[in-house]
Formats: sequence, structure tokens, C-alpha cells
Amino acid sequence: MTASFHDLMGASVFITGGGSGIGVALTEGFLAQGAKVAFVGRSDASAFADAMAAKHGNRPLFIQCDITDTDALQDAIAQAAQTHGPLKALVNNAANDARHAAATITPAYWDEMQAVNLKAYFFACQKAASLMAPQGAMINFSSISYMFGAADMVAYTTANAGITGLTRSLAREWGPRGIRVNAIAPGWVFTEKQETMWATPDSKAAFLERQCLQDFMQPADMVGPVLFLASDVSAMMTGQTMVVDAGVVTTG
Repeated sequence: MTASFHDLMGASVFITGGGSGIGVALTEGFLAQGAKVAFVGRSDASAFADAMAAKHGNRPLFIQCDITDTDALQDAIAQAAQTHGPLKALVNNAANDARHAAATITPAYWDEMQAVNLKAYFFACQKAASLMAPQGAMINFSSISYMFGAADMVAYTTANAGITGLTRSLAREWGPRGIRVNAIAPGWVFTEKQETMWATPDSKAAFLERQCLQDFMQPADMVGPVLFLASDVSAMMTGQTMVVDAGVVTTG
């Protein structure tokens, strides 16, 4: 970490999926800035919270929660605000990018994928907006996969496209209240899950050829952009989707 965002010192931050994958890097990134972090996840992340407390002297609040349980998710956000104060930032990071052939999708599977990848984002934003400090920020993780029409993940890419619409509409509606809403669209970030389930030497080499920058992206590469969007240094930026993908897609 080379940049300091002084307005994040002591700020109340809530992250979904903050104990695994990219979320681990985000949680630690905010803690390193001195923020008060609360995060949710389906799996027990108590050991991770202990490790962060030992490393940074700043323990995150972990609340075990399935984000598809809307009541539990909104209760967790309320608990975070009660513990750490009005929210400075919400980061909707948790997602399920499972691969699936379009012909095999059932209505139940479709609903399940939208529940975790889109519905939970909206209801987290809805609750956070009622508990947000002035000049608060929301950051919604999308993906470049919908921009280039990735095959074998249509339920996921549909939700990603929906996140862009969600972000733009909420930015417009809540802008008068001083709430900024932006999205971030990563390229292929090689988390442990990606390496285990889908990354092969051939698929990694092929994707690297699509990038302008010839380095594989890691979770830490997402931290700086998210801190920027959470901080007042991006005070006049809202309703936007920031692409961080080493140059695979182009915008503008």
C-alpha cells in the first residue's frame, strides 16, 4: 500500500464477502487505512478477524451471514452502524461466478444466481442508505465478463449488467442526499477459488494475451481503486463504472 486516504481513518465501512477472495484484500486494505471494518460471509471468518487484529491492532467486526437472507443482511448492516457509527462506505463484493451452460439453467438456479449477484446488492444499498453518513459512498462489484459477453455464465453476466443499471439509478436518486454510488468492473482476478476451480495454464495464457498489461491480476490490485472510490478524493464521481482489468476492454 503506497497511498494514504486520510478521510478513511476511523471511517465505518461495511463489506460483503470480506473474509474470502478479493474481500480479504479489501478488508485488510481498509484496516491498514485505520478504518473500522465490518464484514459478512457465509463461512466462519473468526480466525481471519483474529489475524487482522494481531497484524493491524484493529479488529474487524465479523458477522456470519448468508447475503441472500435479506433480513439477516440488513440486520448485519444495522449492527455494523450501531457498533462503528454511520457508514462511510458500503462495498458490495460477494458474488457467485459459477460456470453454467445456458441450456441447463432452471428457474430455481436462475433465481438463486440473481439473489446472490444482484438482489443482495440492492437490499444492502437500501439499508446502508438509511444509515450512511453525509458524503457516503457505495461501491458495487460488477465484472468485465458482461462487457465482452462471456459464455457459460449468462446468469452471472446478466446480474453484472444489472449492477450497472442499479448503480446509475441509485446515484441519480440519492445524489441529492450526498450519497455517491459507483461500480467497479474487474478483469480476471486470480483468487484461490479461481485458481482451484477454473484457471488452467492454457486459459490463463489465453486471457493474458487479451490484456494490455502482461501481469496476472491479484486481489491486491482491487484495493487501491476501491479505497479511491470510498474516499472523498473521488467526491465528484458517481454513477460510474470503473474498469480495472489490465486493458482487456475499452470504455468511453
